[in-house]
Amino acid sequence: MTNNKHRSGFVSIIGRPNVGKSTLINSLMKEKLSIITSKAQTTRHRIRGIINGDDYQIVLSDTPGILDPSYKLQEAMMKFIKETLIDSDFLVIVEEVGNKESFDESLVKKLNSFKIPIILLINKIDLSSQQELEESISHWKSIFPNVDIYPVSAIEGFFIDELIEIFKDKLPLSPPFFPKDQFTDRPERFFVNESIREQILIHYDKEVPYSVEVITENFKDSPKIIKIRSLILVERESQKGIMIGHKGSALKKVASQARSNLEKFFGKKIFLEVFVKVRKNWRNDPSSLKKFGYNL
Repeated sequence: MTNNKHRSGFVSIIGRPNVGKSTLINSLMKEKLSIITSKAQTTRHRIRGIINGDDYQIVLSDTPGILDPSYKLQEAMMKFIKETLIDSDFLVIVEEVGNKESFDESLVKKLNSFKIPIILLINKIDLSSQQELEESISHWKSIFPNVDIYPVSAIEGFFIDELIEIFKDKLPLSPPFFPKDQFTDRPERFFVNESIREQILIHYDKEVPYSVEVITENFKDSPKIIKIRSLILVERESQKGIMIGHKGSALKKVASQARSNLEKFFGKKIFLEVFVKVRKNWRNDPSSLKKFGYNL
């Protein structure tokens, strides 16, 4: 029997790089779906997490940070954001406390004209003073006068349960969009790729992490073990040498930590093989980007 009071909808989370969007998603999901590091631009794809209750289904979209694109990969990342804005039922803007910059004027105008519910979250309040928080609220109220503003700490879990209640109250009456036992719309290989890419972001400096794409070529699941073969693509031979490290030590460290995290994620033993290959200028090559799931 269908619950005619069931609420479902798409909640999109947008904001600048490194304001804590991925941490917020993971905190809401109580699962690790998105990469979290101190480096900017860690989220490249639109990742959906699904929160299910008896009378609701909240479909969360994590998006790349808003930026001015400098190569085709970043253009594709910004396209994900535009697509998100089109099919949202509820929009969440995330800012960090103390930031006084605004968005591009055309984006502010567009957001202020939206008819769907919008809230603005001021994140990282665990790192701020009361005065800083009050100044941030005042600043953003002047830019988005009709938007409710809430202080949060995604990393500490402050105001997370309250956010779920806000989403539930504002989403439209609708049956669920996904099966109730599903928690993401991404396949297993996607999380393998992201887990390896996360370790690359943690262990390597400068341009190397941003020149990398990860492809999982084989994913063989059996009752006791998952056997995985993944390929790390870099743009230059010099990056390949850095990625592998002396006698393979750097690559072993990445693979070992990724394997450990994947065992927690999938709940079973993982056998992971990782190789490095050069694919020149892939970030500006439309055919490569399309193959990796970026729509130009």
